[in-house]
Amino acid sequence: MATMREPMHGNERVAWSAPWLRDDRGWIFPLEDRARRDLLALARSLRDPDRPLFDWMPEEFDLGAALPVLRAAFAEARDGTGVALVRGLPREEVTAERFRALVWGIGLHFGVARPQGRMSEYLSAVRDEGTDYRSATGRGYSSNAGLDFHVDGCDVVALACWNVARAGGQSMFTSSVSAHNAMLAERPDLVDPLYEPFCYSRQGEQAPDEPPFLRCPIYGVADGRLFGRWNRNRVKSAQALPGVPKLTPLQWEALDMLDGLLRRPELMAEMWLAPGDLQLMNNHVVLHSRTPFEDHAEPERKRLLWRLWLATPDSPRLPPGWAEPFKSAEPGTVRGGIRGWHWDDACRAWERRQAAALGMTVPAG
Repeated sequence: MATMREPMHGNERVAWSAPWLRDDRGWIFPLEDRARRDLLALARSLRDPDRPLFDWMPEEFDLGAALPVLRAAFAEARDGTGVALVRGLPREEVTAERFRALVWGIGLHFGVARPQGRMSEYLSAVRDEGTDYRSATGRGYSSNAGLDFHVDGCDVVALACWNVARAGGQSMFTSSVSAHNAMLAERPDLVDPLYEPFCYSRQGEQAPDEPPFLRCPIYGVADGRLFGRWNRNRVKSAQALPGVPKLTPLQWEALDMLDGLLRRPELMAEMWLAPGDLQLMNNHVVLHSRTPFEDHAEPERKRLLWRLWLATPDSPRLPPGWAEPFKSAEPGTVRGGIRGWHWDDACRAWERRQAAALGMTVPAG
């Protein structure tokens, strides 16, 4: 079991503090007028924006002057702080359908979208649908609850804002590397347990050939890089499943301390997403959360964000023990996601086609 026994170095931007991130601003990428005009023209030119997602081709989305800005944002998420915010996607000037198609088109340039739940959806609407986040089958993105700190099941998650809530719904995020380093400095005896495998519930969304839970450590090391993966809600849900070993008092103590560190003011950053914002997060080095929210009464004003889970062509090798949730630990592969109940031959064919366009490989199985 490889552990990172010294604070991580190399990419110093990844081990940020909240005050440092507020002052740095190098992770924020505003779209200038020409870039916005190019995206607006693109969105307005799309024929049949409601057509099936798999019918679109990357070459149908000429991002124009916005492309280098988006490339820089994805590079920051990959090699910098692990988080990037692109501001200024066209919002007021386009329909909701065209905005959704534009988000999908951006994703086609930067990765292979991954399915996100039992319905095997590749572009998810993040909105309150009345689900119970704490239930055995609950998901945070379809509730209005405050969420535990967690990662999503992919290399990079892209979240594009269409509407904001009447109140609440603030985005919160913390460097998992900084939290690890803080625990190493304060309670090194609690670090090693986090490198052991933990069981995570699949929340009833497993494919027919998958068990109801998976195993993965919270921290791991590969090629000198530190990786973090944590979701308290799923670990707690797994404790009720047959065959899952009960957590020890030492493990619970380590998990409780980790959650406390993630919310420390000096480590936790906050942002309010505005309509037209595109947030990118590297799930290997950043954990994120959200405050509860109260929505508008009018359906057309309700909080709505579009979420993409992406496997990226420039992804790193993952640590030992990460292959089970991702299906592959190899770099540059189509990995991650929740295949769900409707992952079929059409999904496989599209993933192969999109992977070929980006020079990626598709794992067997």
